[in-house]
Amino acid sequence: MIPALIPTSQNPIVIDTNVCLDLFVFRDPRWASLLAALESGAVAAVTRADCRDEYLHVLHYPHLPLDEASRPDAAARFDALIRVVAPDSRAIRLPVCTDRDDQKFLEIARDAGAAILVTKDKALLKLARKTMREGLFRIMQPEAWVKLEANLRD
Repeated sequence: MIPALIPTSQNPIVIDTNVCLDLFVFRDPRWASLLAALESGAVAAVTRADCRDEYLHVLHYPHLPLDEASRPDAAARFDALIRVVAPDSRAIRLPVCTDRDDQKFLEIARDAGAAILVTKDKALLKLARKTMREGLFRIMQPEAWVKLEANLRD
């Protein structure tokens, strides 16, 4: 059975690294409602330690508009709004992502009982129908989350 459509602390969301960069580094205005929902506590987001480590590593990529002064702020925003959890692995079989580095986002969504995995990654998005059909969680782009959230508010 698919977790509740409306994410809560019991059914949080998982946000992949690239969307986190959009939120905390680029401050993409298209995802302002997602950021506001996180900041207000209306939506809880979770991750695993290895996903957080990946985010912190990516903050050092030279093409990002960060320096030694601004990098700690991007890390602190992540830490303030996304809770690192270590749930037990559930014995529910997951589809296999063609990008092995992204399999961890499927695992944390499954293990944390997430309602939604928010991503722009094509390899993960290709699995959206499978995870829905298997009653696991929804996989959607941030723009789809924004639209869903707006419809639920109306």
